[in-house]
This record gives sequence, structure tokens and C-alpha cells, in this order.
Amino acid sequence: MRPPCGLLCVFLLLPSLLQAEDLPLTRNVPIPEYQNRPEHTKPYNFDAPPEGMFRSIVLAEGFEEELGFQRTHEIVPVKPTQRFPSGSKPVFIVFELHQHYQSFQIFGRCYPEQVAGLETTALVAEDAMFIALEDHTGYLKLFPAQGDWRPGRYRVEIHAGEEVNEMSLMGTMRFTIAAADATVSESPR
Repeated sequence: MRPPCGLLCVFLLLPSLLQAEDLPLTRNVPIPEYQNRPEHTKPYNFDAPPEGMFRSIVLAEGFEEELGFQRTHEIVPVKPTQRFPSGSKPVFIVFELHQHYQSFQIFGRCYPEQVAGLETTALVAEDAMFIALEDHTGYLKLFPAQGDWRPGRYRVEIHAGEEVNEMSLMGTMRFTIAAADATVSESPR
């Protein structure tokens, strides 16, 4: 005669069930204690050049379009600098992006920071570029609104998204327009 299978299983498992302990309960730990610790994160500075989605971003006197190794069009800065001569030449902001999964726009809005005769809230120049899914480089071209750049220091707010608002700000670039009699020194590449 054979013993029932259920009785045999209980008989075999009984010693292990008697020796098992309950795991100790842990207290409810606040999220900052184990995730996103302040010593591991640095605050984002919106008053500095943009980071995050930008692999690189520079001010330049111009740009060239090159054919990349994947047969893509790559925008490359020409004469990168933060100091430009006065006149009517445009100021270029050339950037390279990390991989992205959605199309969007990059906006540049230029304001005087230390320019004689201009309010710091006056919009001097702006430009926008539509970034498609396959794009990973681009540029913004800033022309002075009133013909020529006035000597002084300017700041450019870089925004990303569908429109410019307080949530779309990614960072700030700064450049200087030299007076006509001052020489513009070359910056290292």
C-alpha cells in the first residue's frame, strides 16, 4: 500500500518550515537616502553653456558643412571664438547633439548684457533651427537687429522644444563684440 502523496510532501517539508524565519522588516526609508543623493548630484546651471542633450556647443565666425562617415551632413564651426569684430557680420552658434528620438527646435535669443545705450531686456537678435530625427548637428545665425553689432558683451539664451518659455531654457552663451579700433585676438581651437 502506498502512502498518499500529499502526506509524504508535508512530512518531507515540515523540518524546513519549522527552521524558517521571517525576514526582518525594514523601516520606511525616505527616497533621498537611497536615490538621488545630494552629494552625487550637481545643480544645473542655466547661466552657463547648455549641457545634457548638447555634446558640444560653440560660438564661431562661420561654419562648414561636411559629409560625415555615415553620409550625413555635419555642421562644423569655423574660427571658434567668443570675441567678434564690430560690424554687420553674423555670429554663429554651432552645436552637436546626443542621440534624440523626437524632432524639436533649438532657439537662440540674444540680449545685450553690457552694451552702452541698450537695455538688458531688449531682444537684439534671434534665430531658430528645426532639428529632425536624423540631425545631430546644427547652427544658429544671429544678425544684429539694427544693422551693426554695438561693442559690448551679449548673452544668448538657448532654448529647446516647440516654443520659447521659462521651461525650455537649456543654458546661456556669452560673447563680446570688440570696438572697431580694438584688435580681435584669435582663440585656441
